[in-house]
Amino acid sequence: MLYLVLSILCSVSVGIIFKTARCSVIRNTQIICCNYVVALVLCYLFFKPEPSIALYTSHWGTYTTLMLLLPSIFLFLALSIKNVGIVRTDAAQRLSLFIPILAAWFIFKEDFNNYKLMGLAVGLPALLLILSKKTDKPAGEWMYPAAVLLGFGIVDTMFKKVALFPEPEYTTSLFMIFVGALIITFCAVLYEIIFMKKKINTMNIAYGALVGIFNFGNILFYLKAHKEFSTNPSTVFAAMNMGVIVTGSLAGVLIFDEKLSVRNYAGIILALVAIVLIALSQIYS
Repeated sequence: MLYLVLSILCSVSVGIIFKTARCSVIRNTQIICCNYVVALVLCYLFFKPEPSIALYTSHWGTYTTLMLLLPSIFLFLALSIKNVGIVRTDAAQRLSLFIPILAAWFIFKEDFNNYKLMGLAVGLPALLLILSKKTDKPAGEWMYPAAVLLGFGIVDTMFKKVALFPEPEYTTSLFMIFVGALIITFCAVLYEIIFMKKKINTMNIAYGALVGIFNFGNILFYLKAHKEFSTNPSTVFAAMNMGVIVTGSLAGVLIFDEKLSVRNYAGIILALVAIVLIALSQIYS
């Protein structure tokens, strides 16, 4: 259970770091680039990947797509936290689990039991209630949590595909994807320095190192939790998603004084119900 708790705390900590990084010198591209440097080093030290095997794989189409998506989704994650807060962003990220579920239904033609159908039915109103907000800000701000939901859903679907590859091992594939994501974000930082005259700031490096540590910690502890509960993966699935929504909500309200309406709280409760139903669908499938 300790690994699961640590994974939840690492996941929420990434949002807290992005929420804290709000001064004028902060550049999200620099933070994300440093994040991948740290994540790559830790990935190499803990997972001992074999990049030479991955170089000759036929999965580069999937790898390249994830290399492009990961830094893009990180940018939208940071913008979403800045514009609509941690509570709604974490909820949108966790409810993105419905994207791979729908893909399994419509694309891979998997059979759905009643629990999964009920989970989907509860999940949609939960999302609408969580994201509802009386604000004078332009409606365009809602593109950020929407992009988070859609992006993380697509990424999750593709990582499930990567996990099914007979070779290389999942951790080696993850290492190669991180390498590509680092190269892309480094090019973006280089563009900002040369053409936009932005300077490297030590605060960006510090924030990026923290994001990289917690981002990798989330992955490491989540994989260890799955090994610990190998006979009951639905426990990890439900506890992880529910834990992040609840912990993220507490962080948003108590630390950053984010204002939630009755509808938002109702949406959070419905989201937890939806996750329980999806977990039950795995048990009774």
